[in-house]
Amino acid sequence: MYQAIVFLPLLAAVVAGLFGRVIGLRPSQIVTTGAVAVSCALSWVAFFDVALGGNATTVTVLPWVQSGALQFDWALRVDTLTAVMLVVVTSVSALVHLYSWGYMAEDPHQPRFFAYLSLFTFAMLMLVTADNLVQMFFGWEGVGLASYLLIGFWFQKPSANAAAMKAFVVNRVGDFGFMLGMFATFMVFGAIDFDTIFAAAPGQAGQTFEFLGYNVDVMTTICLLLFVGAMGKSAQLGLHTWLPDAMEGPTPVSALIHAATMVTAGVFMVARCSPLFEQAPMALTVVTVVGASTALFAATIGTTQNDIKRVIAYSTCSQLGYMFFALGVGAYGAAMFHLFTHAFFKALLFLGAGSVIHAMHHEQDMRYYGGLYKAIPFTWVMMLIGTLALTGFPYFAGYFSKDAILEAAYASGSSVGMYAFVCGIIAATLTSFYSWRLAFLTFHGKPRWAGSEHIQHAVHGDHGHDVHDNHGHVAETDHPVESEREAGHGDHGHEVTGTAGYTPHESPLVMLVPLAVLAVGAVASGYLFKEYFIGHEHDAFWNGAIKLVGDNILHHMHEPGVLPAWVPWAPFVAMVVGFLVALNSYIINTHIPAAFAGTFRGLYTFLYRKWYFDELYDLVFVRPAQWLGRVFWKKGDGAIIDGLGPDGLSAAVATVAVKSRRIQTGYVFTYAFAMLIGVAAAVSWFLPKLFAE
Repeated sequence: MYQAIVFLPLLAAVVAGLFGRVIGLRPSQIVTTGAVAVSCALSWVAFFDVALGGNATTVTVLPWVQSGALQFDWALRVDTLTAVMLVVVTSVSALVHLYSWGYMAEDPHQPRFFAYLSLFTFAMLMLVTADNLVQMFFGWEGVGLASYLLIGFWFQKPSANAAAMKAFVVNRVGDFGFMLGMFATFMVFGAIDFDTIFAAAPGQAGQTFEFLGYNVDVMTTICLLLFVGAMGKSAQLGLHTWLPDAMEGPTPVSALIHAATMVTAGVFMVARCSPLFEQAPMALTVVTVVGASTALFAATIGTTQNDIKRVIAYSTCSQLGYMFFALGVGAYGAAMFHLFTHAFFKALLFLGAGSVIHAMHHEQDMRYYGGLYKAIPFTWVMMLIGTLALTGFPYFAGYFSKDAILEAAYASGSSVGMYAFVCGIIAATLTSFYSWRLAFLTFHGKPRWAGSEHIQHAVHGDHGHDVHDNHGHVAETDHPVESEREAGHGDHGHEVTGTAGYTPHESPLVMLVPLAVLAVGAVASGYLFKEYFIGHEHDAFWNGAIKLVGDNILHHMHEPGVLPAWVPWAPFVAMVVGFLVALNSYIINTHIPAAFAGTFRGLYTFLYRKWYFDELYDLVFVRPAQWLGRVFWKKGDGAIIDGLGPDGLSAAVATVAVKSRRIQTGYVFTYAFAMLIGVAAAVSWFLPKLFAE
């Protein structure tokens, strides 16, 4: 069963990718979607058997590497941690596959798209079932490759190419840290399989090595290097810049990769390596600080973005920060619980945004929305459910998981825990504000469609609006906010009412069914599973998949006197405050946003430009790297290597040939004179020797 879960998506990717043109579009869709759906069904069976039934197992696929001391098999480690991720990955992937039937309906390259989706799913499944660090790294790099292919799926768009390359390069920075951590693990433990290194980890606690004259803690170094890898994949502060740009990919890609699966790989990796991190308190402190800072940082940026997908992208970045600082304070169960619930409501929000974009002829700027709740009521209800879950409305999914994280941070009793709690509460307020801002700008108020070049294109055709290239892609324009510029999408049957205006229509049923399924998860997943992830069934549910040193913070926070009465109420109050501010600003007194931006122009610009991280990295890394590359190219390769090598030799031969050619005049007296000179030289050379004898 477990082999089928992992390898069915790979088989489907091979069939659709290599034979898609032969078998056609519909069979490619059926093969890929069907394979992932079967994996999903089997994953739920595995979840009930392993997580709820306690039947953890390891399945050996084949012997893999035997090189000296480095020996390990390709094995599938299926415990509760894996079972949770199997459900998340395959459930969201199956729904995204189905949703893409409608969303990508008019794209001419659908077999390739579905092959990429299935390939990504396989790589992610390889990552979460890994029994050793090398196997995890194999899946780690696989999802990086697949994300590059999916983000740059519309490769005729320069912006998509740039976004895909940026994601690839930034992730390589994190992956380098992962590699160093893996190498260090083998150097210290002599093995990289989890059972061996986890068993030996307590023996390395407190051990040091000398580096540049300093004694450095071994376990802290290993864990920090591994965490650098997690920061790259999970878009934490410093290595986050690729995530918003990745919205250049099709919206289903955003839902699959940037909501529920790839970006949670770092969270999963830290949770999987909890026996190592528990031996490195300083590393856990760093995880806490970085996670809390990311949660607050990304939330501040989300308040100013106008592109609907970028708002949700920064929300993802912020929620990942919550997961990491939960890991940092030892609340591994709460972190995984939030990962589990977040997968449902964030995928719902992304796919709901895709439905809005579909209805608005691919317009993504929320400033050109308004009043859509009447035109697309089902999408409105689905987005409302996702918003309630994200903001932590009582008894929705996010309410249980986010509140548990904040309470655990406070209950930790440490200064970094308090820092995380404060950052988390402020981020929760901002999350509520920008989430309801998105809802109000999109679905309420007066329609503002007339200002959209996409809508005008739908009404008037190509008269002065978007110019399509030969591949059906929309070329870059002077749009105020970058739009998806989706390829080959036509009108989708929208009613175009001539010069009178544009009438949005609800998405097709194949797109709405996944929204409804995800909405069920966004409503019920928190209540149904809270006792298992963070409640009384915690120990039996995790069944040793998570290792703790000391007391369980999730048990400790429920002890009398640990949490003041106001702490459990703080997230709810933050949610209400954010909602009221958004309601007042975008429904009641709509002049407030413009007035605020004008009054605090510097702050607004700072947040809108994303704290100038892109500009800073361009100045510090990109331009010096380009300058250095140009120097190596022009001076090193061109002037020195080529100049003194093949180019220099060929130039010397050519120069000698030119000089020699001048004596070939064709006149007899010239040659006679040369011969006379030669005879005179020979005589001058030999005469002294003759007289000397």
